[in-house]
Amino acid sequence: MNTPQKIGILGGTFDPPHIGHLKLATHFAKTLNLDTLLLIPSGEPWQKGAHITSANIRYQLTEAAGIDLARAFLYLKIPTQVGIDRIEVDRAGPSYAVDTAQALRERFGPTANLIWLMGVDSLLTLPSWHRWQEFTQLINIAVASRPNYQLTAQLDTALSAYITGHQVLEAKDLEKYPSGHIWIDEHLAINLSSTDLRKHLHSSARGSIDAEQIPSHTLEIINKLGLYQ
Repeated sequence: MNTPQKIGILGGTFDPPHIGHLKLATHFAKTLNLDTLLLIPSGEPWQKGAHITSANIRYQLTEAAGIDLARAFLYLKIPTQVGIDRIEVDRAGPSYAVDTAQALRERFGPTANLIWLMGVDSLLTLPSWHRWQEFTQLINIAVASRPNYQLTAQLDTALSAYITGHQVLEAKDLEKYPSGHIWIDEHLAINLSSTDLRKHLHSSARGSIDAEQIPSHTLEIINKLGLYQ
């Protein structure tokens, strides 16, 4: 009998993609033994402001980051395949995660283990997502929380009830379910945001942000196109 695919999904505005995104992707690819990891830049990020870089350029930046991610996987001997998906860029209208999850479920089938990857800050905003409870029925969720982070003190009541009823305690337990469960990992601390990097790029001299913060191939495109100046 064939083992169901384990597919990690890392969505976001990616304006620009940064090393924090790649660290989260690498951590979960290794920890969850993912077969494939999809980076999905949003088309029309409805919860963001108006001044967003165009979707096609953000897709290009994400493609470039995917090169660095694939090289990191090769170096670390992580067998996960990296894919950059245009599903939200090509879909008209606001980019709702629930629509993406539904489309991926139809693409990969009912038994595939679809795991949406996110940081703890995104988890806290989950109740504001469009049809978020339907979204959680379509996929599993893996959350990178900070060490000693007091998550329970900040939870929305509905979100708290969802976590209580659907949380698994170990990464391997997600393998038992194609969807509907959440695992919170407290072993990864990331302190980088695209908003901070855009501000830094806008106010700093050229070259002051390097590949320690932005993937090298992404930074090349940023410099070539003069983005965030």
